[in-house]
Amino acid sequence: MEISEIRVHLRSEDKLKAFVTVTFDNCFVVRNMKIVEGNKGLILCMPSRKLPNGTYKDIAHPISMEFRKTLEDRIMAAYQEELKKPSPDRTTEE
Repeated sequence: MEISEIRVHLRSEDKLKAFVTVTFDNCFVVRNMKIVEGNKGLILCMPSRKLPNGTYKDIAHPISMEFRKTLEDRIMAAYQEELKKPSPDRTTEE
């Protein structure tokens, strides 16, 4: 399975850094992945839904650790590239 496209939609919230949409083999899309700031750095959260008991359950997720790492690496690289792009919402002066 090939990752055809990764779209990163930056957010300016405290913990939520971006929403991510990934297309596989130009024929299957997974939306609403999130990049969030965790206690030990950025983490990728799979799309999930809230259950009646208040907990959350992933709707879609990688099965193998190997593919999870590949997916996370590609998404985090796309996130870093998106951060480098100029945006009217972010200042480039330090």
